[in-house]
Amino acid sequence: MAVALAAAVLAACVGIADAAIPESRGLTATAAKSKQADWDGITREAVQIDFGKGWVTKGELTYPRDTRGPLPIIVMLHGSGLNDMNQTVAKGKSTFVPLAQAAGSEGYATLRFNKRGVTDIGPVESTDPAQRAPKEPYNQIQQDAATAIRFAAKSPKVDPSRIFLLGHSEGTNVAANLAADPDKYRIPKPAGVIGMGVVGVKFRQLITLQIYGRLLLQLHDELDVDGDGQLTAIEAVNGLAAQPKETADQFRSVLLDGDKVLSSTDTNHDGQVAIDAEAGPVLRKSTGIDDYPNVPGLDQSLIDYINDISRFPVVSEALPKFSGPTLLLNGENDTQTPARGALVADAAVAAAGNKDHKSIIYPGMAHLMNITSKFSPEPGEPDQRVIADIGSWLESHR
Repeated sequence: MAVALAAAVLAACVGIADAAIPESRGLTATAAKSKQADWDGITREAVQIDFGKGWVTKGELTYPRDTRGPLPIIVMLHGSGLNDMNQTVAKGKSTFVPLAQAAGSEGYATLRFNKRGVTDIGPVESTDPAQRAPKEPYNQIQQDAATAIRFAAKSPKVDPSRIFLLGHSEGTNVAANLAADPDKYRIPKPAGVIGMGVVGVKFRQLITLQIYGRLLLQLHDELDVDGDGQLTAIEAVNGLAAQPKETADQFRSVLLDGDKVLSSTDTNHDGQVAIDAEAGPVLRKSTGIDDYPNVPGLDQSLIDYINDISRFPVVSEALPKFSGPTLLLNGENDTQTPARGALVADAAVAAAGNKDHKSIIYPGMAHLMNITSKFSPEPGEPDQRVIADIGSWLESHR
């Protein structure tokens, strides 16, 4: 059975449509004008940041107009993959633009930047393999983020003692590792950390969930009508009729032989398929998850990334070493970085004695913090509730 795998683990941009097309294209003139109006009262300054090793990246520094004195700033840290400074997730939609606009209205400057290997909004990617997939890829991402933070600290518009880190997905891990040991990364101690889609459990667990575990969850949630952990032929046939073709074909090869349960999966021959005990081993073998990290379907660059990021603490291990304020946000429908990871991380922060911590789990939201299907999520910008909660938190920490 062929297994469809995401192009990048913890990818912020799963489901991107036409990713090489710049964000402004594909929008109506009215929509483009509306997008620009959202920047009213905010100065946008194009910058360049030298990441070293032959890469100078584009970025954008934003700050409220007519402000006096150095400002607090939010440095935005992307999810995995080759993301542009906006973290563009679809035509006209991004993760970071609405957050930068909201931060500006709360009196904050922001710094967004293209990742190494990305030349422009779209994202438009470099053709240089050394920049697209450097050695020690995750460590390089952390080093580049530290360089961006040092760049922000040197701006005359910025108060270097008031640098906040906002990370999504992979960026939550980057933010936590940098905040846990700022001296190691030669950055000022951050004033606070905001995480969305939190990498709170071990990386192997996340990969297992993304490739294998979510399949069992989907069988339980969407096919098992009576919730008894067993699938009858009728439950399977009816349940697969509502699924996208690729998903239906994948599950059909495990569950059905025509309109009857598949005898090779139904090992106790009771006419039903036990989701965990019978379908589970078949799916486990077909996904190759037990060969982790050398899972079939993952290219070598992704395996190298998995090996590298696994050397570093996850958020629940690193963030408790940071004594500043933390805000952790997660969608309840997130099957890439599960909500329990945010709760585990928040509990660890509390156990370390940090009294200024908060976690919010949003019903109906998935990895990109938008309302969407749990198992077939559509890309979108953060929900207005998420933006409002971040804005309120920023206001209280101004």
